[in-house]
Amino acid sequence: MSAADAAPLPLSIRISRDVWFSDWEFPDWIPYKESWHFLSGREADLYLPLETSSPPFSIKREGLPGEQDPCVLSRFQSLPPHPERWDVTFFVGGPVWSLEWCPTLGGSGSCQYVALYCHRGMDDRNRLDVTRSGPALLQLWSLGTIGVENGSSSGASFSYGLAVDEGCIWDLKFCPSGGWELPSTPRKASEMARLGLLAAAFSSGHVEIYSLPHPDSLYSHRKSQVKDSSGLTICKVDCVVRLHVGSIKACNPGENGQCFSVAWLPSKPHQYLAAGFYDGTVSIWDLKTKSVLQKVRQGRVIKQYPFHSFPAHEHAVRCIEWCKADSNFLVTCSNDRRLRFWDLRRLCVPISNIKRFQVTEMAWLLPYCGVVVAQDNCTASHGLCGIHYVDSGYLGHKPYFVTPRKATVWSVSGSDWLSAVTSGDISGEVMVIILPGLNAQSFNTKRPSERRFPLYKADFLSYAPQSDDTTRPCDSGPLAESHEWEHFKPKSFRAAVGRFSLLFQDMDLRTFQRLPSREPVRRMQANELKGDLNMERVQLEAVHKVRFSPNLDSYPWVVSGGHSGLVRLHCVRGLVSSIGRKMIGEKSAQFRAMYEHTEMVGECDYSPEVQHCVVQV
Repeated sequence: MSAADAAPLPLSIRISRDVWFSDWEFPDWIPYKESWHFLSGREADLYLPLETSSPPFSIKREGLPGEQDPCVLSRFQSLPPHPERWDVTFFVGGPVWSLEWCPTLGGSGSCQYVALYCHRGMDDRNRLDVTRSGPALLQLWSLGTIGVENGSSSGASFSYGLAVDEGCIWDLKFCPSGGWELPSTPRKASEMARLGLLAAAFSSGHVEIYSLPHPDSLYSHRKSQVKDSSGLTICKVDCVVRLHVGSIKACNPGENGQCFSVAWLPSKPHQYLAAGFYDGTVSIWDLKTKSVLQKVRQGRVIKQYPFHSFPAHEHAVRCIEWCKADSNFLVTCSNDRRLRFWDLRRLCVPISNIKRFQVTEMAWLLPYCGVVVAQDNCTASHGLCGIHYVDSGYLGHKPYFVTPRKATVWSVSGSDWLSAVTSGDISGEVMVIILPGLNAQSFNTKRPSERRFPLYKADFLSYAPQSDDTTRPCDSGPLAESHEWEHFKPKSFRAAVGRFSLLFQDMDLRTFQRLPSREPVRRMQANELKGDLNMERVQLEAVHKVRFSPNLDSYPWVVSGGHSGLVRLHCVRGLVSSIGRKMIGEKSAQFRAMYEHTEMVGECDYSPEVQHCVVQV
């Protein structure tokens, strides 16, 4: 495999992104300083993750000598980026269950951010059949100015956290475009520069949208309000929009159960937001409606009701995805093992209804007429567990077996720039799959085994404490191969943390020469044939969320996190092509020209409306 085999999208699709994506949307949803209240250390403790240190772990990089001793990170601490491989590892405090990149303008070369949520405790148990409220922390992390030619200069850093009382955050989605503005954008004294618009799905059954400020704007406000500016920045803030199911005259929050998934309309002006609930209901809100029957303003918060709700499934809706090529179509999956494609113009019956397996997550890439689905192996037929491509029905393709997996695949994410997907599973393996041209009449499935490769594999290791209270790895190797496995199988994090550690085995992602003969690929293929998965112990190595960066400046970067609370960042540098570099150069020149013109206009008029009218393409 070479970079040419995974070149970015054709010119027509790259142009379509400029047509469908916007530079500025929802201009009234600006973060106001008086809405942000900073918590003291004692107040913030109620929301912070309980674990103050990570499980011991070590990293073995292909072609480089392994680390001698396991490393332990403190809560919200990050390892410095590796000077050659650029990978970054940081500890967020608990099991990661939602993760999302913040969209930025292509060519801006700006700092990249990810928003995430983790459970407070490592051994938390959450019922899904009843709504639940409680303290939780929505975290925003800065990854630095990463790109295709450079990694982070100092690693990841905790920017700030939002303290919420709506329970678990099962899904996070940023507005695909139009939410980000320059950190230096002039604003009124009561306003802050906006970083993005973030929708969150809660276990309380609520859906809320937050207008997030740039960290520098928030830090300046904190210094002017709080004398002691040391420590973490944890805030309480009102959302800009609170979405309810029902109507103004008949609304019972939580009546439809927990909310597990949200999805923005991918094409501008991104006015529709869909959400799926435990009872199988899917609701769609028109965020730009002016109807007094759907929108009520309560102070600075908008209380809004859907313009359409329908029973999509007989059980909990696990995931929703919009078609990026036509906004009339969306797809839903549920615990009833059904995958349904819907046409919003005719919602009485789905246009396609497929019952095969229980889907955990989906990804609908821009040039494809279907979705890539990850599945739970408990309902899969023998030999068919893994990742499939499922056509919506228009092209008549049968489901295409993308890659086999022995373990449940928790997450899958697609990259429109690379026509590739990345996945994370319960066995701790994160991999990338280059999709064939599935829109052709005959599938281009030549050498399917060479179209996938691992980013890294996490293994569960045992270790023995030394007399000086440090740790050293045992020589027994992975736990499944050691004798200690026969005597002790930890059922919880507390039982495992004192005796076991993690080993991350990273692949060299700078080149893919001699791919089939490389050790990480051979290990991946061996696990696909006879992988050993034992469910009698805590799955500390499990990866719950993976995400490809949607931004042009950082399109080869992948972020992943799971049960251990360790979030990792990798750059698939071998997939960067000359076409991608050329696009970034063109967008950078365009952005600099617009920015310089904005600066000149700003000397005469500091109105935000004038600024954004100039920046629009």
